[in-house]
Formats: sequence, structure tokens, C-alpha cells
Amino acid sequence: MSSRQDRHTVVTGIGVIAPNGANTEAFWKSTHEGVSVLDRVTREGCEHLPLRVAGEVRDFDATALIEERFLVQTDRFTHFAMAAADLAMEDARLGRGDYEGSPFAVGVVTAAGSGGGEFGQRELQRLWGQGSRFVGPYQSIAWFYAASTGQISIRGGFKGPCGVVASDEAGGLDALAHAAGAIRRGTDAVVVGAAEAPLAPYSVVCQLGYEDLSTCEEPDRAYRPFTADACGFVPAEGGAMLVVEEETAARRRGARVRARVAGHAATFTGPSRWEESREGLAQAIRGALREAECAPEEIDVVFADALGVPEADRAEAMAIADALGAHGCKVPVTAPKTGIGRAYCGGPVLDAAAAVLAMERDLVPPTPNVFDVCHDLDVVTGRARPAQLRTALVLSRGLMGSNAALVLRHATETPS
Repeated sequence: MSSRQDRHTVVTGIGVIAPNGANTEAFWKSTHEGVSVLDRVTREGCEHLPLRVAGEVRDFDATALIEERFLVQTDRFTHFAMAAADLAMEDARLGRGDYEGSPFAVGVVTAAGSGGGEFGQRELQRLWGQGSRFVGPYQSIAWFYAASTGQISIRGGFKGPCGVVASDEAGGLDALAHAAGAIRRGTDAVVVGAAEAPLAPYSVVCQLGYEDLSTCEEPDRAYRPFTADACGFVPAEGGAMLVVEEETAARRRGARVRARVAGHAATFTGPSRWEESREGLAQAIRGALREAECAPEEIDVVFADALGVPEADRAEAMAIADALGAHGCKVPVTAPKTGIGRAYCGGPVLDAAAAVLAMERDLVPPTPNVFDVCHDLDVVTGRARPAQLRTALVLSRGLMGSNAALVLRHATETPS
């Protein structure tokens, strides 16, 4: 076995289930075209709630993608994760024949912010409306944060290191770091990512406690980070799963290397302390650059957290300047999530997927619905911008105070 220093983590597969596309190709088409799919919430039971606008996954038929025996055990957030994992495995061309003789060489890591709210609400309604005999046995597992990791592992026969990250929205990036760590320690491949389903009535009611949630009724105005009109964020369903592999093992089986996971760092600055998040996010960026052995001026594009709260947007803009220096006001910054909403832990994984796709195509996707930027950032708006992209920085912050930064390198970039 090669030493830890020789074991490099690469992305070989991408699977996306998002409001703007139930596969990676549809997702990228809408993303690079700057299409916004934010719209009025239509999920049953949400009609009377103050949340008016969200990013819903509508072009998704779980019964056509997931076996019945898994469907009845799982919530919508796990349906998304299993479907995205299938797409990622297919994209990576990683089949059972590649690992059947060594199932312990493949692991699964997911991040989760809220778990299975829809499933849990349904079973609790049965408990109080019909009695305990009408509550199904899967209530004990379907709502759980680790359900997606467990079901993907069982369904795929993966017996390597498995885990779930519960570190707020930034957990999406932290999960990728956990996967890279597993690969450095000897695992050949990890199916990693996050998907969320926060639009069940119970889940929405829980989110109404967030002061940063936008209750604007106009879809094109509800989520406008980095502008004077910023009034909060809108939530979204969906997410992404990636296949990451040890580079030598991937090349040995003829896999296509799509990008390199180069560096990651995380910090914590406390819930809703947005002014303090400036220092915490800047520290995370510096840490990720240090691990990637990357100079600030090497960053070609920043995928911003873009919360849509004036204090948080200001702190992020200043954190980018603090960490990247003069380069911070020149590097293209984008936030494609303004067209689909924030999918909590799934959001930064969608950004990571978009960053890989952007580097492959040398194209920075725009930030939908955002105009008249009021911060010293080069935010890409209107239409996609051609640019040579070799290194991408992905940022994420959670409402409870987690901060994370991830550096991705182009597939052709040689690690140090």
C-alpha cells in the first residue's frame, strides 16, 4: 500500500438531484444558463405557512428509481440521496464487478441537517390519530440523520468506512473532507455527499425559527445575496453525491478523473454571529489553501456561501478579501444557488459539483436574480463568463455557526 502522502483523492463520478434538474446534465444546463426555478411552495400542508418561495424538486419519480423495499423504509431525503448515488456510480462507471471481491474498499459518507421530516410527521400523525399499532417499524430509522449513509451502504453492498456528518450546512463540505481522509488512510473509494428534503410542513415550521429565512412572496426577489435588496435565503430540496477515489486505484480501473480534492478546513463561530463569521470563514479559507499548497492568486473562481443576509454577506465579502488579499476583489465569484435555493447540507455539495463542471468547461456560471452588487466582489451576474479555471474555492456557512472551505483542482493539475 502506498503512503498517506502518495494517496491523492480525485472525483470520478457526479450525481445530482436538484430543483433545476434531476440529473447532472440537466442541472449543469440550467446552472450555466442562469435559469432560476424558485417558485411558490406547492407541497401539501404548507399552503398556510409564512414560507412562500422555495426550490422544489418536481421532476422526480422515486418509484421509478428506487426498489419498493427501500422506498417503504426511507424518507424523501434518502430517496434523493440514493438516486444521486446511483447517478454518481454510473458516471464513475463503478459497478459491483469493480469491488465485489473487496467490498471493504468502498465507504459511504453523507451529511444531514434535518433528517426525514416528512416520514416522521406522517408516522406521528398516525400515532396521535389512530394509535400506536398504526405506526410502522421504520419510524425508528427513516427520520435519522444517518439513514442515507446506511441505506446507500446496504443497497450497494459497501462495507468500507461509513459515517454521517452533522455539522450544520457546512457539513456538506466536511463530508468531502471525511471521505478524503478515509482515502488517505487506505480506502479506495467513497460515495459521498448530501441531499435534503426540508419542505414537509413539520420541517418548514422548524425552519420558521430562523430569522434569516426569507418570507418574501416574489420568487425573483426572495433570495438576492450581495445586494441592497437582500432579505434572507430560501430553502431547497435535493443535493448531490460524488464518487471520490484514490487516484492510482481509479486510473488502474480506467476511470475518468474529473477533479482533485486538494484542501479543506473548517471553523466554528457560533449561531447567527455573522460579524464573527468573517474571521472564522477567512481562517477556514487560509487552512484550505494551506492544505492544498495553493497560493491565494491561484484561485480562479469562488463559489460563495451567499446567505442573503446583509450582515452575513458583508462578512463573507470581507473574509474573501482577508484571505485572498488583493486577489479577492478580482477573482470571479458566483452563487448558482440563488436560482435553486439553499439545500442546507446538500447546497455546498451542489456547489462542489458545479465547480467541477465549471472547471471542465472553463465557464463560470452566473448568479441568478442578482444585480447591482453592493460589495467589493466581482460577482458574475447575467450570463456565464468564459475563463480558464484550474482551481476553485467553495465556501459554506451554517446557521448554527459552522464555516468550511474546500479547494478543488482541475483534473490536469499535478499534486505536490
